[in-house]
Amino acid sequence: MDGRQQKKAQFQQPRKNKRPLLIAMTLIILVGIAVAWALLPMGVGHSRLVGAKGGQVILPVGSLTGGEAHFFRYAGAGGEIAFFLVQSRDGVIHAAFDSCDVCYKSRKGYRQEGDFMVCNNCNQQFRTDLVNEVQGGCNPAPLRREVRGQQVVIQATDLEAGSRYFLAAN
Repeated sequence: MDGRQQKKAQFQQPRKNKRPLLIAMTLIILVGIAVAWALLPMGVGHSRLVGAKGGQVILPVGSLTGGEAHFFRYAGAGGEIAFFLVQSRDGVIHAAFDSCDVCYKSRKGYRQEGDFMVCNNCNQQFRTDLVNEVQGGCNPAPLRREVRGQQVVIQATDLEAGSRYFLAAN
C-alpha cells in the first residue's frame, strides 16, 4: 500500500467507542470531588455569616442547644473572623474563635467529635465544657460571650480583638 491508501484506510476504519473512557474519567473526577469534600474541616462550608447590630452579634439560645457546635463567620474590619459556639453537657454555652495560639497560621480551625472539639491541624482534642475556660496552647482561643435570657450576645469589639488569628499577613 502506498501512503495515500494507508491514510484512506486509516479513516475508513470503524471508530473506536470512547464511551468507556468518558465513563472512567467521570468516575475519577467524582471520586476526587468526594475525597476533597471528605477532607475539608467540619466547619468549612457549614458556617453562617453573621453581622453586628448596635455593636453586638446576637444569636438565639434555642438554635444552639443539643451539644452540636455551630460555626459562624463575622465580617470584621480586616476580613472574616471565624468562631463557634457549643453547648456542653452541663448546659453552658461556650464560645471560641475557630483558631488557637499555636496552629492559627494553618487556618484549619476545629471540628467536633462527640464531646470534644478537635484541632484540624494537630488533632488535639479539647472537652467542650472547657472551651472558653482553658486558654493558651492549642486550646480554642476564648471568645467572650454573655447569655441574656434567650440570647447569646457577643460584642463586635471582642470579635475584632481576635482578628489576629485570621489576618492574611500572619
